[in-house]
Amino acid sequence: MAEKTNVIRTTGRRKTAVASVRLRPGSGTVTVNDRSLEDYFPRDTARMRILEPFEITETRGQYDAIISVTGGGSSAQADAVRHGISRALVAVSEAMRPALRKNGMLTRDPREVERKKYGHHKARKRPQYSKR
Repeated sequence: MAEKTNVIRTTGRRKTAVASVRLRPGSGTVTVNDRSLEDYFPRDTARMRILEPFEITETRGQYDAIISVTGGGSSAQADAVRHGISRALVAVSEAMRPALRKNGMLTRDPREVERKKYGHHKARKRPQYSKR
């Protein structure tokens, strides 16, 4: 059986998106759900947000990331992947924690969708008031 040494597994979350990240030393390839990063996230801003932890810690091209992501929309998935990669980099070296913490990469964004209430059109929108 092949040995799986130096593989770090972490989880990143945002809204209802959950990203499982496996980080290992390599050439810098990022695979998301068995597809390339450019194929899965066609928007430049999403790719930029995903690769941001590598830029901040100056480790771009040093690690391969195999990512499995489910739930949420594309933007929430990108943020979940970013959160997972940041956690994995901290697991590799604690020296990266201050830089990632300063840029808000390690904080899980707690904002969730507010539930719809009975008698309302949406979570807070009420029916129009009629005086007469």
